[in-house]
Amino acid sequence: MSGFTSAHIQAETWSEACRQLVDRLGTDHPGRLAFLYISDPLAADTDRIIDCLRHDTGIPHWVGCVGMGLCGTGSETYDEAAISVLVTPFTDDDFRVLPDYPGDGDDWLAATQTWRQRSLASVAVIHGDPNNAGLPQQLVKLSEDLGNGYLIGGVASSETLPIQIADRVVSTGLSGVLFNGNVGIHTGLSQGCSLIGHKHHVTACQRNVIETIDERPALDVFKEAIGEVLARDLNRVGGYIFAALPIPGSDTGDYLVRNLIGIDPNRGLIAIGDLVEPGMEIQFARRDAQTAHDDLARMVEHVRARIPGSPRGALYHSCLGRGRNLFGDESNELRLVRDLLGDIPLAGFYANGEISHHRLYGYTGVLTLFS
Repeated sequence: MSGFTSAHIQAETWSEACRQLVDRLGTDHPGRLAFLYISDPLAADTDRIIDCLRHDTGIPHWVGCVGMGLCGTGSETYDEAAISVLVTPFTDDDFRVLPDYPGDGDDWLAATQTWRQRSLASVAVIHGDPNNAGLPQQLVKLSEDLGNGYLIGGVASSETLPIQIADRVVSTGLSGVLFNGNVGIHTGLSQGCSLIGHKHHVTACQRNVIETIDERPALDVFKEAIGEVLARDLNRVGGYIFAALPIPGSDTGDYLVRNLIGIDPNRGLIAIGDLVEPGMEIQFARRDAQTAHDDLARMVEHVRARIPGSPRGALYHSCLGRGRNLFGDESNELRLVRDLLGDIPLAGFYANGEISHHRLYGYTGVLTLFS
């Protein structure tokens, strides 16, 4: 027995969804923690859902968030009332719930210091607020506060209420759960874009507006990278071409994908969805379904190969730009994960940004396996 159980259900009301979940999950759980992902149509009922599931299952601790798409074992749901749950076998000593960071961060760090030092806790599953402009900096700070802790997760996605769940409803900053060092956790990240051209250097910029690259007008370099056909009609690059910011020191060639948010053809400027500084490396990338498929397969197989024995449970946090928008409408992304891992319990959601180590990514898939 793995001790993990998952359920991914659709229902018209929150109460019916909870009833179905309890029927599938049962009421006799030795574990003390479950992950809970709630679809956007049920966001307003999050408090009721937490209370109902806590009462009916006997599981005291619930961690997760709201998402515009949800993941289960081999399945994806969008635009409908749905819930995805992963029940774990973890005991109270295996984890500590982080309710609100940085809001209650100092108090929480002080209260958990003895446990963190004794248990060598360093890996956390984290969820964030998409409206928090300081989120990238807070991820770095939280990792530092945890002694170079490794963060995994995603940013809540919602049209109305981007709620996080950490034993209660949380709506700002970061929240999640930190695990004891004895808990077997293995993770990997898959990119959804393919790089084009070669690396360049930003040579003049203001905040997120790039003026020159390699001492040339930024737009001229961009046009050369994307090719003559796209360069003749820049209206076609939105949602297809992105900025790629290589991560300094990465031994895997990792990079952060950022949206192009503006082009000034008169002054030769481009604006991207991140702050830039002179000297930074920059490259460009395009959305590529085949590359995304192949890289996901490579990543899943790589993470799976690192586990002694079979994985017992999984979390998957993917980008809203992936799923049906990149892999197709038949749950192809999660079916591929299932085909490679088998029918293991899995829950997750489609995020407004993905978290790996202490960085905020875009257009990626982050897999977490429990061994």
